[in-house]
Amino acid sequence: MNVSDRDAGILIHIIDYCDQIDETIERFGQDQKLFLEDKVYHNAIALCILQIGELVGILSDDFRSGHSEIPWREIKLMRNIVAHRYGTVDHTITWEVILNDIPNLKIFCKQILSSYKK
Repeated sequence: MNVSDRDAGILIHIIDYCDQIDETIERFGQDQKLFLEDKVYHNAIALCILQIGELVGILSDDFRSGHSEIPWREIKLMRNIVAHRYGTVDHTITWEVILNDIPNLKIFCKQILSSYKK
């Protein structure tokens, strides 16, 4: 599947937010207990998750349907929870997302972009 210039640009921004999550983990440490206790730590991560969800929402329908191996709907749902019900966010689930799902999303985006032809 060909990637539009617009979708490629969005993927680049998603990777940037994934990188920011990596940098935040590096700064604070990969320590779940600290993450659960430190509001600054989980707020920094939450902002990146929110932005990733926003970006996923503006990917073309063709792109999302052509890459159904990524749970686009769930990513957008996580964004909505962070944006509208932040006080109810389960930070244990967020921790699992940043350790498992974010790295997979980043790898996917990089793989798509490696085959992208302008």
